[in-house]
Amino acid sequence: MPKIRKKNREIIVSLLFFLSRKQKLAVDHWLRGRKEYREVKAADYVIVSPPKCGRTWMRMMLSRFFQMRYGLSEDELLGYDNYHKLNSAVPRIRFTHDRYIKDYTGNRDSKRDFYRKNVILLVRDPRDVAVSNYFQWINTVNPYKKKLLNLPERPAELPIFEYAMMPRFGIPRTVNFLNAWAPELEKTRSNLLIRYEDMRTEPARVLGDVLSFMHIQASANELDQVVNQTSFENMKKLEQNQTIESGSRRLMIKDQNNPDAFKVRRGKVGGYRDYFSDQELEDIDRLIATLPPVYGYSPHAEHAG
Repeated sequence: MPKIRKKNREIIVSLLFFLSRKQKLAVDHWLRGRKEYREVKAADYVIVSPPKCGRTWMRMMLSRFFQMRYGLSEDELLGYDNYHKLNSAVPRIRFTHDRYIKDYTGNRDSKRDFYRKNVILLVRDPRDVAVSNYFQWINTVNPYKKKLLNLPERPAELPIFEYAMMPRFGIPRTVNFLNAWAPELEKTRSNLLIRYEDMRTEPARVLGDVLSFMHIQASANELDQVVNQTSFENMKKLEQNQTIESGSRRLMIKDQNNPDAFKVRRGKVGGYRDYFSDQELEDIDRLIATLPPVYGYSPHAEHAG
């Protein structure tokens, strides 16, 4: 069904040949926002995150848990309601980057679209996010998506620091995302804040917290099994092997010979330091200083992991 909806959206946009590129992209955003709004409204839980914050990893862990708990097939990852249709004990879970819904509802100055929802906010240090986004933009993003997101089309001409400082793509975008959500999270029906850095150091605890938030109690043995089977190393092997078990194009690598083209690339906490000079880090940290303390990403914070 998702593939059919995606194809229908592409057909609709292609038929609008008489519109300008900007207008066609606006229609595409509106259609995506309408789909997102409908699914968020019907979901039992919504997992919100900026891109490159461990969403695929969390999806893999939840998928494996529900597969083990309810005997579901390993050929398909958890989607919005696919597991719920197979077993009603599995909640409807909508993953979102909170990117398009505002294009449909018009709620750009608040998170009103999520107020009545049970929200899990998944975050990561914006400095690491920017580096991960940079390599994805260079190596894997398809041309249409670059137009959709209004990304620069010639990455080789843009150094990583310049990309990281661009308001629409780099660290400022993630900082703005986190700053916008900080005062709004408490307005939701219920909420849970989790960090990628904690997923790396205590994955079983974080997964247990997420399941408890969903009123699902998992045993220590179940959590350990899930963590072992969906470890960062095993996810990378899955991506390398292109196995059918992923059941999703999310882990389909385009260039096996390029380590920076992998979706599961490094996952290193604080790895951004390898890409910037001391002066560049000072400029970057002035942006990080605008984040509220709740996230724990002060310029001089050292994350374990």
